[in-house]
Amino acid sequence: MFKQLHVQEVRLNLYWGGRYGVAKSRPARATNPADPAYDWELYDRTVNYAAQDGVHVLFSIYGTPAWANGGRGANVAPTRATDLRNFAFAAARRYGGLYPGSDGRVLPAVRDWLAWNEPNNPLFLVPQYRKTTQGWAIQSAADYAKICNAVYNGVHATLAPNERVGCGVTAPRGNNNPNSARPSVSPLAFIRAAKKAGLKTFDAWAHHPYYAGPSDQPTTKPVTAKGAPATAVTLGNISDLIREVTRFYGNKRIWITEYGYQTSPPDRLFGVSWAKQAAYLTQAFALARRNPRIDMMLWFLLKDEPSLGGWQSGLLTYGGRRKPAYNAFMRMAAAASPAG
Repeated sequence: MFKQLHVQEVRLNLYWGGRYGVAKSRPARATNPADPAYDWELYDRTVNYAAQDGVHVLFSIYGTPAWANGGRGANVAPTRATDLRNFAFAAARRYGGLYPGSDGRVLPAVRDWLAWNEPNNPLFLVPQYRKTTQGWAIQSAADYAKICNAVYNGVHATLAPNERVGCGVTAPRGNNNPNSARPSVSPLAFIRAAKKAGLKTFDAWAHHPYYAGPSDQPTTKPVTAKGAPATAVTLGNISDLIREVTRFYGNKRIWITEYGYQTSPPDRLFGVSWAKQAAYLTQAFALARRNPRIDMMLWFLLKDEPSLGGWQSGLLTYGGRRKPAYNAFMRMAAAASPAG
């Protein structure tokens, strides 16, 4: 199916800890991929399958093991950033293109990496705020600065060629309200706070510029109070994010590592029609392709999730029926393919 769709890259979580975590216990030699505390089987299998279809893998390193943060949950930053840096080194070494798997065959190379996922969203990183004597501080940005630095330094320390590390991986919006029931941070406030907290550098800033509601097209800009600057970043105002990245870090690449439109059916609240999904997919990829700073855009996801509480933006229904977006993606990807 990936070949038929002309897929060039697929994004997958590489869990450091948690249910699918590589490191269930603290490794004695954390930078050595062969340490017995590590179990890479699931991810070895994944990169081998992808390579069979000529698809590159983008690994998102995510999830803190219980041993690395006092048992406080996978969405709490590690106590020592060095532990994450060592894991990133081990992962990049294993998937550097020269390392043998358990069957003796050299594992395919992974060149693209992400540090975490949506750290401005409390689902993926807590706490978002911390109360100080001077008021509320954006704790998620402070923790994330260390996470990004650790993954960037760990991956690049292997000296493998053409490695790229994306940081940010930000959710499209946040309420900037530490007193809310579910406090979060807007992407523009997040990058400013992360820079202030010591986030040093990266190869690309990744973002998820999802639409706000079914009436939004890819070009729709976020609605704000009169005269107020936008805090959300969708595809319609991606230039706001690019401007901040440039201000703080120069001419870095922009990666759109999640984008999609849910469909109705099955999601009659947030979804658009199947025809609109296909049209918006084509329009969105065309917008990204015309932007000289954007050199990656990934559709989320291939198949609808089984629960309506999940995501229904698939090119296929959960039962496997092709939506019109399937053919739209295939045409778009074929035109963008080096062989197309």
